[in-house]
Amino acid sequence: MKSRKWFKKASRSTFRCLKWCVLLGFCTLLYAKLIEPSWIEINSLQLTLPNLASEFNGYRIVQISDIHRDTWMNKRRLRRVVRLVNQQKPDLVAITGDLITRNSPQLISTLQVPLSQIIAKDRTVAILGNHDHQNNVKAIMQTLTQSGVLLLDNGVYTLKRGGAMLHIAGLDDIWMGTPRLDLVMQQLPNQGAAILLVHEPDFADTSAATGRFDLQLSGHTHGGQVRLPFFRPLILPPLGRKYYAGLYQVGNMIEYTNRGLGMTARHLRLGARPEITVLTLVAPVYRGKIGNK
Repeated sequence: MKSRKWFKKASRSTFRCLKWCVLLGFCTLLYAKLIEPSWIEINSLQLTLPNLASEFNGYRIVQISDIHRDTWMNKRRLRRVVRLVNQQKPDLVAITGDLITRNSPQLISTLQVPLSQIIAKDRTVAILGNHDHQNNVKAIMQTLTQSGVLLLDNGVYTLKRGGAMLHIAGLDDIWMGTPRLDLVMQQLPNQGAAILLVHEPDFADTSAATGRFDLQLSGHTHGGQVRLPFFRPLILPPLGRKYYAGLYQVGNMIEYTNRGLGMTARHLRLGARPEITVLTLVAPVYRGKIGNK
């Protein structure tokens, strides 16, 4: 008799536990589907670059990545992204690849208007990602040009303040493009801080080994897109498994991986909020004093 009562009590407890687990799972799925993908984090960082001239102290770069224009990242959502970028009052905007999701050539032209509305004091620059190379690359390049965005396809864009220089270099996609680090190095002057834009973050081991770059900005990983607390993401793309989110020191170079704005495969985000990164550059002489500038 006692054993039968114990069994019934244990069964009720098990049923309640299962019920709460199902409810928790359902709520988590709703959150990952409806809330976190639109909950954009404005992530502000101050980075001291060893070779940054004092003339560029306080220079403000806004990085966005992995827009992934598709049916989810529609015109309304993209206009909101542009509005948030402009609110940061950037000196320069850097787009680190995957403007559009693979096999979506019909949407390429819809990027022109929102990209042309980005307001940067100096310039908006971009590189291509692996998804861009799975579309009509010529059409993407044309759209960027028509939008006033400078495509850094194995090239260097140099900013000048008097005799001081700050170089923004860009590589074609490492995975599916034709990256030419040798051409970038040939174009890169010996003087002045240098920032490299490259879609895949794990290229940092190669770029840091050159000894020429102060900072690498990347995207590609979406921060894992779905990540349980205290654990590495279960799924990470090739060339994005080592430096998959946030700030890293790679040799003498800083690497930063932006979590991106859009999504691929299942449109879910969990523990990896979409991100706009605001990077304020600090010259060594001003370390710790940027707020007083």
